[in-house]
Order: sequence, then structure tokens, then C-alpha cells
Amino acid sequence: MSNKLKEKLEKAATIGRRELFNRGVVVAGGSAAILAGLNGEAKAEGEPIPVGQATPLTGFAAADGIEFQNGLNLACEEINAMGGILGRPLEPYFEDTKEMGDATNIQAVQRLIDRHGVYAILNGYNVGSGTAIQEVIADAGIIYVHYDTTIGHNNLIKSNPERYYGSFQADPAEYWYGPGYLKFMQQLEEQGKWKRANNKMAIITSAGVYSINIANALKETGKDYGWEVSLFETVNVPISEWGPTLAKIRQDPPGAIAITHFYPQDLAQFMVQFVPNPTPSLIYMQYGPTLPAFREVGKEAVNGVLFATVVGCLQDEIGRAFEKRYKEKFGANAGHMSGGQTFDGAYVWAIAAALAGGPGEQGNDEQNRKVATRMNQLIYRGVNGTTRFIPNENAAYTYPTQTNDSSLGMPHLFLQHQDYTKEPALIAPAPYGVGEFILPPWINA
Repeated sequence: MSNKLKEKLEKAATIGRRELFNRGVVVAGGSAAILAGLNGEAKAEGEPIPVGQATPLTGFAAADGIEFQNGLNLACEEINAMGGILGRPLEPYFEDTKEMGDATNIQAVQRLIDRHGVYAILNGYNVGSGTAIQEVIADAGIIYVHYDTTIGHNNLIKSNPERYYGSFQADPAEYWYGPGYLKFMQQLEEQGKWKRANNKMAIITSAGVYSINIANALKETGKDYGWEVSLFETVNVPISEWGPTLAKIRQDPPGAIAITHFYPQDLAQFMVQFVPNPTPSLIYMQYGPTLPAFREVGKEAVNGVLFATVVGCLQDEIGRAFEKRYKEKFGANAGHMSGGQTFDGAYVWAIAAALAGGPGEQGNDEQNRKVATRMNQLIYRGVNGTTRFIPNENAAYTYPTQTNDSSLGMPHLFLQHQDYTKEPALIAPAPYGVGEFILPPWINA
């Protein structure tokens, strides 16, 4: 290493200690200067850093799993082009979690650790993973970033932050979907954009913990917003025949329908079967409408559907630029909303590792604790908004429910399908909304 190179590294480390870490590190959109540590002069020609992802590349969630893979691949490609982490390129490895669940997820993660010697695991979500992966991560002594969106993660970290220091949930917990949506509907009414037909709400969920937690949050806090639950039904999934559920809805029409099950094809079938004989209900669906498959299956029937995500690519300068790069590489129909999760997650870890002086290999507890500390001090503005971790929970803050400062939390995005041939309109929260809510066509009819 040249003397000039050493001087620059030492200077970067000094700046980090004296000027950045005491007040949090703010990074926007992936900085070449910070990642390379050398203002772009370094080349990613050092020893490769293996990173892993355990993701559903086959099975019912493969549509998301493939995008999670794409997001990590694109992030590694860009980071390497900027000099990698202090000159070392990232080398991604993938293992299929198939139908997911604790046993399958753990096996995939263990293969990444044992076969590929990964320094970090950068996942999207894995349904049914609970918190079992965090145990494997703690034993291996590496960093884990995921988007499981579960309050169980927050509770686990709080229970023993010393053991689980390396596990991070880079989006808010699913609990916040409930109060966030109720507040959103209240705002629609206050702004005169919609008026509920009555105070009844139908809540439809599936048996998974994620869906049930959101459904229960709606049920428990709905009364605070003047709602009474007229139907609370758990359906077996996957489901294509919605006749029995729709019969109950039509028998006692609610002012709002909230479906917290999230498979896109199932939700599209609900709309196809609902629209021929609709009720005057505002319809909200969980996450699934984010994916292209929802529009492809439902077509005109999905126009008017509301949905939300506590982690989603923004329709601003940063988000649009990412969408363009993503679709140029993976195709016009690629799901950048999902790919953006692992893309941001990779940048958060890589920047923190660079600031810590490099990533730690398996068992290098001292170095990985430094990386984890930098992650907790980081304020990263990526394609999904701001990632900032809650102390001793290692999960992202949500805006506007947990913080009213849009620069300090990840926005809880509300979107609406208004023309199924186009991307959905991002309608809230301010200042990120770029479209306006429209009454669904079945309410206007």
C-alpha cells in the first residue's frame, strides 16, 4: 500500500471518529467516496468479500425472491464499480429457501455460512422465519440484514442486544400497518376526498403471523377511529375462490374492506370476483398489489385498490433513477419495488463496513461489532427513503407514525392502482406523494 493511500485511509478514519459518529452518519444514495474511502481512486481488485442471500427463488414467493436476488446483484455491481469496500469487491452467493419456514430458511442460511464463508447475509423477507435465523447469525458472529417486517425481531433484539447485535431489520415492523392505515383513512375523510358509507369494517387475514399481527392491529385500534369490525375472517391460502367470503361481505356491506393476506395472485382474484357485484367499500390490500403479477392477473378489476408498504421505492429523483437502472438491467416488467429492499440493505451494510475499517469475517466479533455500531449510527437516504435504526431494537423507524420528521424515518407509503397498465400512484405521505387519491370506480358507479 502506498504512503498516499495510507494517508487517505487514516484521514477518512479520523474524520469519521471526530466529525461523523458522534452525531450520526448521513449518507445519500450510495457514496463512492465513503464506500471506496479514496474518492473513487481505489479499484475493487482486492480479495473478494463473500456475501450471501437466502431467498425464495422457487415456490409461491418466487416473484419476490427473484427481485431480492436482482437487488443484491445490482448493489454489488454498483458498489464494486465504485471501488468496493475499501478496494475489495463483493461476491454474492444465493441459496433457495423455496416454500420457506424455519427449517428450510435455517438450512439455506447455514449453507451460505458453511459452504461460502459469507461475511454478511443480506435478505429480503422469508415467510415463517420467525426469529430462528437470528440464532444462526449470532452463533456465526456475522451481520444480518433482512426485511421480514416483524415485531418479533424488535422484541428479540430487546431481549438480549448483546447476543443479537449483528441482526438488523431494515424496515419497520408489520404492526405499524394497522395504525398507519387507520390514520390515512381519517385524513382522506378530513380532506373531503372520501366519505365512509358506514362505520363497518371487514377484515380478512390468513393464518401467518405477519398477516394476523396486522389484522389484530386494525381490530384493536379501529374503535379509536370510529370503526366496528363487522367481519373478521381467516382464509386458507393460497386461495382462488372467494365466493364464500364475498357472500358474507355482500350480505352486510361494510364501509371498508381490509385484506392483510398478501399473495398477489390471490388478491387479484378477489378483485376479479368482487367487481361484478361490488359493495360501496374502500378496499385496502396488504403488499401484494406492489408486485406486477397483481395487475397482470386482475387487469381492469384492480383499478381503485389501495395498498401500502412500510418499505417501497419512492417516486422521486433517487427512486426514479434506480427504477430506470433496474429495469434496463432486468427488464421492463421487473419489480423494482421489491428489488429496492435488498439494494438499500446492501448499501447500508457496505457503507457501515467501510466506515468501520472493513467488514469482519465469521467469528471476528470485535470487527463485526464495530460494523454494527456504525450501522446503528448511520442515517442512510436510499431508494426507499431514510433507514435509521431504533436503538436496542435494530429495526427501522417508520414515518410519520413513529417520527414526524421525514428525514429520520422510512415512509409508510400509500399507493393506489388507478390504471392497471401503468405503475400505481404514490398518494401519501407528504412530502413523498406525487399523485392524488381518486374514488374507486365501484364507489362512483
